[in-house]
Amino acid sequence: LPAILTPALSSRGAIADAIYRCVLGLDTNDSALFDSAFTSTATLSINDKISSGLPAIHTDCFDVISKLDTTHYVTNIRINIADSGVKAVATASVIAQHYGSGKGLQPNQPRLLAGALYYVDLVKDDSSELWKIETFKMTRSWAEGDWGVMSAN
Repeated sequence: LPAILTPALSSRGAIADAIYRCVLGLDTNDSALFDSAFTSTATLSINDKISSGLPAIHTDCFDVISKLDTTHYVTNIRINIADSGVKAVATASVIAQHYGSGKGLQPNQPRLLAGALYYVDLVKDDSSELWKIETFKMTRSWAEGDWGVMSAN
């Protein structure tokens, strides 16, 4: 599906869609969809490791996760839109399953299952009318499995 959906989403739906574009881009190795979720100057923080700007986010996150066999489930999204209508904050609960590249359907493979909370600041992009992530903070709550999966490209 394209980054801009039709018919147009409500503001709340479009804000949630920015988070969905991010994780679906990771799960499908779709850099264009992933990039559509972020401003070019966005920051991504995973347990206090900060990546600044889209190139760094690619190096530290997309280039690692998108090569794995993953599924991210996002739920419990709560959204607050500022009075200006062009800024918003959102929180979400996430569970993500990770397998080595090409290993997800093979039996008895090492895997990493993790739960996290997302804290996201978003802005409405004037040129595309898409909501985009300006600041993305992920805090892992728990994990079980093999952390070696994360480097098993």
